[in-house]
Amino acid sequence: MPQAMTSATEVLSAECGEPEGCIQCQKGSKLVLFVTGKCHWGCDYCPLSENRRESPDMFANERRCSSWDEVIEEGRAMNATGTGITGGDPMLDSEKSLEAVKQLKAAFGPEHHIHLYTSIPFNPELAKDFGDAQLDEIRFHLLDGTIDKYLQVMISCKEAGIKVGVELPCEPDKEQQLFSLLEQLHDSPVEFLNLNELEITVGNQENMDVRGFNLSGGITAAAEGSFELGMKLKDASKNLNFHLKFCTAQFKDAGQLRARFRRRGQANLRPYEVLSDDDTILFGAIPTKLKDAREDIAELKQVLDIDDGWIRFDASNERIEIPLSVAEELADILAVPVQMVEVHPTHERLEVGIVNLNQFR
Repeated sequence: MPQAMTSATEVLSAECGEPEGCIQCQKGSKLVLFVTGKCHWGCDYCPLSENRRESPDMFANERRCSSWDEVIEEGRAMNATGTGITGGDPMLDSEKSLEAVKQLKAAFGPEHHIHLYTSIPFNPELAKDFGDAQLDEIRFHLLDGTIDKYLQVMISCKEAGIKVGVELPCEPDKEQQLFSLLEQLHDSPVEFLNLNELEITVGNQENMDVRGFNLSGGITAAAEGSFELGMKLKDASKNLNFHLKFCTAQFKDAGQLRARFRRRGQANLRPYEVLSDDDTILFGAIPTKLKDAREDIAELKQVLDIDDGWIRFDASNERIEIPLSVAEELADILAVPVQMVEVHPTHERLEVGIVNLNQFR
C-alpha cells in the first residue's frame, strides 16, 4: 500500500479538539439533510449530482422527502445522534433551514447535534434566530478564500452560542492562499478548519481537467497533490489557536458513508436478513407469483417450522423472502429457482444484485 494512503488513514482517527459534528460523522451517526439544491456560486469543483443541482427538493440521506415527518422518520430509521444540514447552500433558503433546526431539535431533543454549511456572509441578525433554535455548529465555505466578508457574521454566530468553523476543499493550486488563511484564522472567532481532499467526480471532471488536475492513483477519486498539501497545512497549524482536520476522499467514501449505511442496516434488519461485510443486506428468495404466494408460504412454514417474522412475500418483486442459510439448504432440494438477494440498507433498498443458488434461471 502506498505510504500516502497509510498516512491518510492515520490522520482520520479521532483527534483532540475536532468538532463534535466530525466525530459523529465518522461514526456514521449523522443524518445528512439536503434542504435545497439552490446555489448561485458555480464552484468548478462542486461534486453535486445533476438530479440535485438547483433542485428544490429535500433529501434525508438518500431518501427524497416532501415533509418534515419523512425527514424525522429517516432520522429515527438510522438512530441518528445528529444532523448535517447541507445543499446547495442552505442559507439561500434560510427560513427552511431554520425550520429544519427547530423540527429536528423538537423531535430528537436538545442533545441532537446539528451543524450547517453555507457560503453566504448572511445578515448577522439571523445568527440570533439560529442560536435560539439551538444550532450547534456553522461551517463557512469562504468563496474568496479569506474571512474578511464573513467576520461580522462569524462574531454574531459565536455570540449566539454557535460553534464557528470553516470548511474548504484542499485545492493543490491554492497553496499560498491556504497558508495565508491559517494566519487569518489564528485571531478570529473560528474554532476549527476542515480541509477536504479535493475529489474528481462525474459532476466536476471537465472543470478539473481544465485546471490540470489528475487523479492521485489507487482506488480513490482524490486529486493529485491535495493530500500532500493538506499534510503541510496541518503541520503548520500546530501552534495556532484553532483545530485543523484533513479529511481524505477515501475516508469520506469507505469511512463515513459505509459507517452510516452500516448503522442504518443494523437498525432496520428484518429477522431473516443479515448484514454483509460490504454493509449491504443479504437474504434468500424464491420467485413466486401472487396467486401462488399464500399456498407456497403455508407449505414452507410447515416444512421448515419457521415463524411469520422469518418469511415474507414481497409483492412488488414477486418473491418469497427467507433467511439466506435456509435458501442455501433449499437450493439443492427445490425444483424451482432459489436466489440470494443483495440490497443497500437505504429507504429505497436499492437492489445491488441477485445470485442464483441453483441451476434454475
